[in-house]
Amino acid sequence: MFSEEQLEQLRSFPEVSADELIRYFTPTSADVAFVDPGKGRGPVDQLGMLVQLCTLPWLGFVPDDVASAPPAAVARVAERLGVAPAALRLYGRRDQTRSDHLGLIAKYLEWQTAPAGSQAMKELEQFLLDRAMEHDSPTLLFNLAREYLMAAKVIRPGALILAKMVGTARKAASDLTSQLVGHLLTAELRADLERMLAVDAGLGMTRLEWLVSLARDASATSVKTAIDKLTWLRAIDAHQMDVSVLPNERRRFLAQVARRSTNQGLERRKERKFPILLAFVAQAAVDQLDEVVSLFDQAVSARESRAKSKTDEALVERAKKGEVRQLVMEIILPVLADPSIPDDEVGGMLRERIGMQRLREMTSDAWKPLPRDHGRLSELESSYTYLRQFTPNVLAAIDFQGGPGTGELMEAVAVLKEMNRLGGRKVPAGAPSGFVPTKYADYLAKARKSGEDTAYRHFWELCVILCLRDGLRSGDVFVPGSRRYADPATYLYTPEQWAPKRAEYCRLVGKPPNAAEALEQGKEELHEALEELEKTLAGAAPDDTGMVRLDEDEHLVVPPLSAEDVPTEAKALKDELAGMLPFAPIASLLIELDARTHFLDCFTHAGGRKLSTSVETKRNILAVLIAMSTNLGLARMSEACGVSYDVLAWTMEWYVREETLREANTVIVDHHYGLELAKVFGGGTMSSSDGQRFPVRGKTVTGRNMVIHGGQVLSTYTHVSDQWSTYGTKIIVPTAREAHFVLDDFLGNATDLPIAEHATDTHGATLINFALFDLVGKALTPRLRDLTRVTLVRDETPTEIAKRYPHAGPLLGARWNEDLVAGCWPDLLRMAGSLKYGQATASLIVGKWSAASRQNTLAAALKEWGMLRRTVHLAKYLSDPVFRRKISRQLNKGESLHALRRDLHYAQQGTITRPHLEQQTEQAWCLTVLTNSVVAWTTEYYSRAVLELRSQGREVSDEILSHISPGHSDNINFFGVINVDVEAELAKLDTGGWRPLRPAQLRELGLAP
Repeated sequence: MFSEEQLEQLRSFPEVSADELIRYFTPTSADVAFVDPGKGRGPVDQLGMLVQLCTLPWLGFVPDDVASAPPAAVARVAERLGVAPAALRLYGRRDQTRSDHLGLIAKYLEWQTAPAGSQAMKELEQFLLDRAMEHDSPTLLFNLAREYLMAAKVIRPGALILAKMVGTARKAASDLTSQLVGHLLTAELRADLERMLAVDAGLGMTRLEWLVSLARDASATSVKTAIDKLTWLRAIDAHQMDVSVLPNERRRFLAQVARRSTNQGLERRKERKFPILLAFVAQAAVDQLDEVVSLFDQAVSARESRAKSKTDEALVERAKKGEVRQLVMEIILPVLADPSIPDDEVGGMLRERIGMQRLREMTSDAWKPLPRDHGRLSELESSYTYLRQFTPNVLAAIDFQGGPGTGELMEAVAVLKEMNRLGGRKVPAGAPSGFVPTKYADYLAKARKSGEDTAYRHFWELCVILCLRDGLRSGDVFVPGSRRYADPATYLYTPEQWAPKRAEYCRLVGKPPNAAEALEQGKEELHEALEELEKTLAGAAPDDTGMVRLDEDEHLVVPPLSAEDVPTEAKALKDELAGMLPFAPIASLLIELDARTHFLDCFTHAGGRKLSTSVETKRNILAVLIAMSTNLGLARMSEACGVSYDVLAWTMEWYVREETLREANTVIVDHHYGLELAKVFGGGTMSSSDGQRFPVRGKTVTGRNMVIHGGQVLSTYTHVSDQWSTYGTKIIVPTAREAHFVLDDFLGNATDLPIAEHATDTHGATLINFALFDLVGKALTPRLRDLTRVTLVRDETPTEIAKRYPHAGPLLGARWNEDLVAGCWPDLLRMAGSLKYGQATASLIVGKWSAASRQNTLAAALKEWGMLRRTVHLAKYLSDPVFRRKISRQLNKGESLHALRRDLHYAQQGTITRPHLEQQTEQAWCLTVLTNSVVAWTTEYYSRAVLELRSQGREVSDEILSHISPGHSDNINFFGVINVDVEAELAKLDTGGWRPLRPAQLRELGLAP
C-alpha cells in the first residue's frame, strides 16, 4: 500500500495551515493549568505536553518525534507558556516520559487508546469491512479509518498497523463478496463465466470483449447485434441474477474491473474472477436492454428523419410548380372575369396568351392534393423493407407494456408480434387502428377501401412502430427491467418513501406542503411581478423606442438590448494585465496548478489500488489530459512528450475516467471559487448552460449530419458559473432538445458554488423546466425571443384583471388552472424531491414528462405550474432592464468560453474521432478540466498583477475588474513539443510557488514574450 517514505510521512507532522494553527494551537487557560499544575513540572515538560495536547485533536495521534512539530505551532504554544521554543528539543528523551504524558493528556481530553483486541479495535475492524464493501481504494479506506477514529476520540494506532488493517478489510470484503454471491455461482454459471474469457470462433474475440464493445451507429446490423448480446445474457439468466446483496458501490466497482481488465488479468485472479464477472453480466443485462431499445428508437427515427427530408424537398419543388400555376392563374382570372369578352373567344384568347407548350407542360403533371402529413408516411413506406430487418427482432425480444390510454396500441403490438411469429402477410380484420394518429388515418382508410391489403399492412405496421417509439419517449409505453425506459412512476419515490422526507424537503426549498398555501404564495409572486410590469408599461410612451412599451394598437413592443457598454478602461486594463502575466506552456501551467490544488490526487486507479504519487504517474496523467483536451490523441502525444504510447494508453484506461475527471474538476472549481478576484467576477450564485457543436469523424451513435454545421457533429452541453468556471459537461445528440439536460448538472453540482439561479437561451425555457426549477428551490431565468408570442396567465377573469392592470392585463391571454395544480401538489413535490435527492435523473424526467400525452394529469399539472412561473419571470424580465442585462451578460460568458475550448481543442481541426459515448464523455471532461485550469491560473496571476499595480499606487477598481475575462489563452502555449517534466517545472517556481510577473520595461522593449 505505502512505500517506506510514505509511511514515514504518515508517522510525522505535516505542514500546518493558518486555519489549523488558530483552531488547534490556541490553548485555553485550562489547558495551561493542566500542563503546569504547580507541582514542579519544568518548562521543557510543560511545552512538550502542551504541544502533544494540541496535536492530538489535530492529527488524531501524536508523532513520536514531538520536537519535529511545525515551528509556527511550537512558537505559538511556547509564547502562551512564556518559554523559549528551543526548549522543545530537550523534550521526550525518555520514551516513557512522552508516553506517560500522552496517557494523561488522553484522559484529560477524554480520548482513549485502542490496544490490540480491544472493543475499539473490533469496532474499527467492522467499520473498515463495511467501508471496504463500498470502496476498494486503500488510501480512501485509510483516510476513512482516521476520520472514524477521530470522531470516536480514539488515538490512531501506528500507520503500519492501520495499513495492515485496511489490507485485511479489503481481503475480508473480497471473501465476503464471494460468500454473498456464492449461491448464484453454480457449476453451470461458473462454466458460462469461464467461457466468457475464451475466444469464440464465430465472433473472433472473447464474449467479454464482445459484450464490452458498444454500437457505433444505429443501423439494422447494430440493432440485431445488440439483440444477440441481450439473448446471450438472458441464456445464462443474467437478467434474473439478484446481486442486491452487494452494496451498489461494490457492484459498480466489480463491473468496472471486468470492463477494464484483460483476459489474462482476470485469469490471474483465479476464484476472485467469478464475483467480478457475475457483477458485470448482471449489470450488462440491464445496460444491454437499454441499448436495444435506444438503438431501435434511433434507427426508426433516422428513417423518419430521412423521409421528412425527402418530403421537405418535394414540398419545395411543389411550391415552385405552384408558383408557376399561380402566375398562369394571374393570366386566366382577368380573362374569365371580364364580361366584355365573349364566351366563345375565351378559350382561344387563353391559349394564345399562355401558349400551347406551356399548357401541355402543366397538364402533363397532374396536381394531386396532399395528405395531412404532406406525404411523410408514404415516403417512410419506402424504408419498410429496411425496418423489417430488425423491428420483428425487437418486438420478439422486448416486453413492451403500456400505461393508461395505450390499450389499443398495446393490442396492436401483440397482433403484430403474432403476425411476425406466424409469417402472416395480412392484418387481421379485427386489428385495432384507433391508436393511429389523425394525420396518418387517411392512408389506412384509402388502402382498406381500395382493397390493397399489402399497402394497408405496410402503413398499419409503420404506425404501430412509430407510435411505439413515441410511447417509449413519453413514458406511456415502458419496458420492465429497463432503467431508461422503465415505468416513469418507478423513477420517483413511492408515497410511502416520500412521506418521512416531505417536511424536511419543504423546509429545504421553501415550499409549503399544503396546496392552498402554495397557490397563495404563487399568486402573491405573480401579482408583485405584474404590478412592476404595469408601472413599466404605464410609464413608457408609445414613441419611446428604447423602452418596453405598448404601441398604438396595444401590442407589446420589446426593443433589443443595446450592446453592453464595456468601459474603455477595462479593455486597456485587460491588455495591461495580460502583458504582465508570465508566458507558460500548457504542461507547466497544469503542474503549477496541481502544486496549489493537488487535483491530480483525484485520479485514482480503477481497480481500487492506491494512486502512486510518483513523478512518473503525474507526468503520464498530465500527458493524457493534454492529449485528450487538445485532441492530439495518444499516438501524437507520445511523439510530442516522449512517453511511450503503451504507457499513455494504460494510464488512460485505469486512471482517467469520468468520475476521476469530475472530482478533479470540482477541486479546480472550488479553488477558483476561493480566489478573491473570482468573487469580483461574480458571486458564484448564477450560472448558464449552452451547447457547443464539434465535428465528428466516423460512425457514432451520438453524431448527426447537420447542414448548418457542414457535416456530422455532436454537442457538448456545458454549465458555466458567473465566475467563468465550468462545473458540468455532458455529451448529447445535437438534434436532441437541450432543455432536457438543463437540470442534470445543475442539480448534480458537487462544487462549492452556491448556485441559485440559472440562465439559458430560449432552448431551455420549457414549461416543465420552469416548474421543476421552482419546485427544487431554484430559479430559471432564460433569455427569450418572440416574447409577443408567449402565453402569459392570469388568476382572474379578463374583466377583473384588466381593471387591476389596465396596461399589462390584456397581455395575460390564458386562465391559470389552479384546481389542477392543487389536486396534484403532493405529487409535484414528490417528483421534485426525487430529483433533488438523486432518486431520478433530471433529463430522464424532463424528457418523459415533456413528451407525455394529454392523459397524464401530473404532466399537465406540472406544465400549469410552469405557466405561472414563466409569467412571473417574464413580468420581471420585461419590467427590469438590469435583470435582462444580467442574464445576457451571463450567457455571453458561456459563449466566450466556447471560443477558449475551440482554441484548446485545436488538433485535427477540432474533429472528434472517438466513436463511443463513454470515450467522448471522457474527452469532453478532459477539455473541461483544461479549460478550468486555464481560467483558474489566469485569475491567480491577474490577482497578482492587480496587487502589483495597487502597490505602485494605481487605483484599480473592482467595477473595472468585473468586466475582465480570464477565459483566454494568449499567455499559454499548447503547440509543438510538450515537455511534461514535473520536477523541473516546480523548480522554476519561487519559494511561494509562483512564476514572476513580466517586468513592464521588458515588455515595452519587446524582450519578454
